[in-house]
Amino acid sequence: MSDPIETKLAEMGLSLPESSPSRANFLPFKRTGNLLFLAGQICEWEGVPKVFGPVEPGYDLAQAKKAAEMCALNLLFNMREAAGSLSNVASIVRLGGFVSAPPGFGEGPMIVDGASELFIALYGDAGRHARTAVCVSSLPANALVEVDAVVELRE
Repeated sequence: MSDPIETKLAEMGLSLPESSPSRANFLPFKRTGNLLFLAGQICEWEGVPKVFGPVEPGYDLAQAKKAAEMCALNLLFNMREAAGSLSNVASIVRLGGFVSAPPGFGEGPMIVDGASELFIALYGDAGRHARTAVCVSSLPANALVEVDAVVELRE
């Protein structure tokens, strides 16, 4: 493993999935210039949903953040597919996070932090990003979390 970002992942006890299949008729990513737009990824592993919503009373924040981290791992898989190497990412520009939750639930941003924290751990200051985190009534495959991203690639 020669990619420093994948080495960091391994040191954190994490790995990328072997695949990240699309659920519908869309591209997993689209590049324009140095910007890479990544389609939303739910908390699934190799196409199999793993964590389901909506958030329930007494939920475990650490487990919910791991679901958001799983979304980020799927995004990283697609970033590597698009860029050839995770080290070809110059900056994480923006994340959009969605949490399946009942009306009035206000902790969605803390759950999406699971994705944000992974990008910051991997890329340092280049991993810090603008972000939106909202709660919604449902997500594809009844997933708990979905995260999309815009990243800047090196030239």
